[in-house]
Amino acid sequence: MNKIVCFILIIVFCSSCLSNSTTEKYNNKNNDIINVYSQIKEIVIEDVLIGYYSWPIIIDNYIFIIDYKTANEFIHIFCKNSFKYVTSTAFKGQGPGEIANIGHVVEDKVNRKFYVSDHGKNKIFSYDLDSVIIDSHYLPIEKMTMGNQVFPNDYIYINDTLSIGMTIQRLGNGNFNPVIARFNMETGEIKPMSYTIHPDVKKKRICFAISMEHGIYVEAYIPHDLMTICTLEGELKYSIYGTEWDTETHGINYYGPVAFCNNRIVALYSGEKSVTKDRKTIFPTKFVVFDLEGNYLKTLETGFPIINFCYDKDNKRIIMSLNDEMQFAYLDVGELLD
Repeated sequence: MNKIVCFILIIVFCSSCLSNSTTEKYNNKNNDIINVYSQIKEIVIEDVLIGYYSWPIIIDNYIFIIDYKTANEFIHIFCKNSFKYVTSTAFKGQGPGEIANIGHVVEDKVNRKFYVSDHGKNKIFSYDLDSVIIDSHYLPIEKMTMGNQVFPNDYIYINDTLSIGMTIQRLGNGNFNPVIARFNMETGEIKPMSYTIHPDVKKKRICFAISMEHGIYVEAYIPHDLMTICTLEGELKYSIYGTEWDTETHGINYYGPVAFCNNRIVALYSGEKSVTKDRKTIFPTKFVVFDLEGNYLKTLETGFPIINFCYDKDNKRIIMSLNDEMQFAYLDVGELLD
């Protein structure tokens, strides 16, 4: 009987080890570094002034550049093929249809609309894309009111009853928890996913990306050398640990914004102190590339400090905003991501 019990325990132990080995991955992101400095091409902006802290996103056939420090319009729109300036929208202000404090901007592909979160008014506003393009004075309509304590922060819109993304749960005293959840715009209901945080992380701070095509989402833990991949049902698939993984934080930013680029996961990566002694922000210069199972493939070193980026699927290029004399740039990644 004792031998049988021991045999069963050995089987259970081995199964556990096998399970951990398939869900936990350990990567060295310095194995294959490709210098792409000479391949970075400038996007020249001539018709509009844009503040240094700005983020590009792709909506339809356009690049939206969100200018968080603007004095006038928060969103500047350019043709994604020619980079030609088209128009600006999301007027800054407290009046009807104006935006007080811009947050997330997301596309509604089916209805040719986009939605803008205003964290000053706790509202999400709806913009008709075609109206914005032809009417420089167009004002949006209110889509919904967000909650004060729990609200969507970074998400993908599927329909009015389903969005999936990162929500913020305020805890008081300026603290908060980012939680991946399902979000209903009609009712305002937010349902957190079953997997909410790595068990060894005390204070969660992440960047987020989701792929409906591949049925997964990614959380890149900013102050930890850690990335997790989950199904759209919120079940953990993989935990990917870097060589600097630690449960404690040391004032170092590892991961930055992350995106799906076709069948690759691409994330900004630093591994340096987030702020220098003279209080200057350090921005990452390199992209780390993984496959959809979290296996490390390569590192792309740009040599430029990158604030944020997005992926233009049609043109197979990464669009970047830079903290540099060259404010906006792109990198053709068709062959680089093969």
